[in-house]
Amino acid sequence: MKCTTFAALISLPYASALACATCGCSLSTDAAAGYTASPGWYANLEYNYINQNQLRSGSHSLPAAQVAAINDAGGDQEVERGTLNRYTTLGLTYAPNASWNVKLMLPYIDRSHMTYAAATNPITPNQVSGAAVHGIGDIKMLVSYQGLLPTHNLSLQAGVKLPTGHYGGANADGTGIAGRNPAAFSSGPLSANSSPDNLLDTSLQAGTGSTDLIVGAYYYQAISQNFDAFINGQFQASVKQKLNQAGEDFRPGNQGTVSVGLRYQARPDITPQLQLNLSRRNHDQGALADTDNTAGTVFYLSPGLTMSVMRNVQLYAFVQLPVYSKLEGYQVFPRWTATLGASYAF
Repeated sequence: MKCTTFAALISLPYASALACATCGCSLSTDAAAGYTASPGWYANLEYNYINQNQLRSGSHSLPAAQVAAINDAGGDQEVERGTLNRYTTLGLTYAPNASWNVKLMLPYIDRSHMTYAAATNPITPNQVSGAAVHGIGDIKMLVSYQGLLPTHNLSLQAGVKLPTGHYGGANADGTGIAGRNPAAFSSGPLSANSSPDNLLDTSLQAGTGSTDLIVGAYYYQAISQNFDAFINGQFQASVKQKLNQAGEDFRPGNQGTVSVGLRYQARPDITPQLQLNLSRRNHDQGALADTDNTAGTVFYLSPGLTMSVMRNVQLYAFVQLPVYSKLEGYQVFPRWTATLGASYAF
């Protein structure tokens, strides 16, 4: 069984606090460079690019004018223009032996969001409001146990996401601010509103204000001389919320991912890989949640490549292509996403 690489110990899909149901990175970077049971210290730096620039509902795209028509008829539906997410995540892992390892993931969020708000037709550029979010997101910690089999190729995982990022927004009646230092609109009509009516949506802040539990598992196996296969899954659910008072409560929806993949290892320095990623997110809940527009299921096809550039350094790059989506309400969605990473074993 081939298990000589190390990036799996230090990287996990990071996806939280998005207005779209499942637009976070669902790629299994655990498997990007192969699983290993080697003890030691490891570091990882990963960059995710997610440009949500397509309005979708159900399994179809639709023009902004069609969503604005809801407001023409007296409705109150936000017409989003797009959200650009850039995540940079620093990971640090310690494996004392072949059976155990613990991982810490510190994300930096760089997000820009544009919206027409509850615009009516005709939609014009001067209706666009913009906001930017920059700062530390919610830290994750994960413990993995790989001692179930003598080959150490089956693992159980448990961890926690902590509310370290700024979070919150305007309370339900618009009279005050809930949370910790929520970002505000900086351009367009919404930026001219007085606080708290100028604040960005709670689901788009750098953090969620919640403590989440994470459980997962993975299994990998050599299936021929040159091919390895894997399957893994992870489930995350909020168990404690700082936004928990009437009129200013928010609970992010539960989310789960399942990935299967194949790695071609004929060459020791370059490893092509193909993943299939299924992601499901439930509705956000609470007075500060955009409940109707925050759930969905997405299926991604994710080709990628891992390269060993030095004895202890690996680089990897992946593109995620959504091949199926079923989104609740009206959401902005990416046509593709990209992931770049570098891993180092001390």
